[in-house]
Amino acid sequence: KPALTNTIGPALGILALKNIPYSSQVLVKSCKLVPVMVMGTIFGKKRYSAKEYLCVALICVGLVVFSMKKSSAANKKLMEPNLVLGYALCAVNLAFDGFTNAYQDKINSTYESTTSLDMMCWMNFWTGSLLCGYMFGASNVGAELVSFLVSHPKSMLDVLAFCLCGALGQLFIFLTINKFGALTLTLVTTTRKFFSILISSFVLGSTLVGQQWAGIGLLFAGLLWNMQIKSSKGGSKRAKKAK
Repeated sequence: KPALTNTIGPALGILALKNIPYSSQVLVKSCKLVPVMVMGTIFGKKRYSAKEYLCVALICVGLVVFSMKKSSAANKKLMEPNLVLGYALCAVNLAFDGFTNAYQDKINSTYESTTSLDMMCWMNFWTGSLLCGYMFGASNVGAELVSFLVSHPKSMLDVLAFCLCGALGQLFIFLTINKFGALTLTLVTTTRKFFSILISSFVLGSTLVGQQWAGIGLLFAGLLWNMQIKSSKGGSKRAKKAK
């Protein structure tokens, strides 16, 4: 189940880029904790504090403020501009991400011997199997891909480099969790999202207006507050264990 949602979700996120600017997609995906909380409540029977709900509300307000004002320079670069469809695809992508994370937590709590590396390997195995089944069985995408690689052999190096970077990136993600904890990883990934928006704005030409920057500020304030709450919770748990 999580491999299936992990396969479909990113594809929907890529389709959304035809309808909304890249900076908008990155900002929406920064709200991943919203579906994670919802799915965690439904599937994991988790409970959250009032502060955590306020964080989510702040993030949602930031997203609304960002979305209300559009940049014409960014929209001109879209292939098929349809903001409603683009944000809807991102919303489904987030819902699938939330389900994936909630189900992974359920697996980890049910099978305590499961390590992060085990989860990573099996997720990649089943995701790759589903993608290959679709590409070579349900469509001709796989045949087109092979034909393109055969016709342009130099592109194989780019594909190989992309795969190696993805694999190494995942290894560093799990190494960071193991050595420094999930809070540090969240801080790194959140900072990366912010700089992705900056790069998109200044390098790729996705111009942002003042109201959109205000929305970004609200959203990342909510994210940082959420991380501070989780850090406080982690410190309280360690103190209880020490006692």
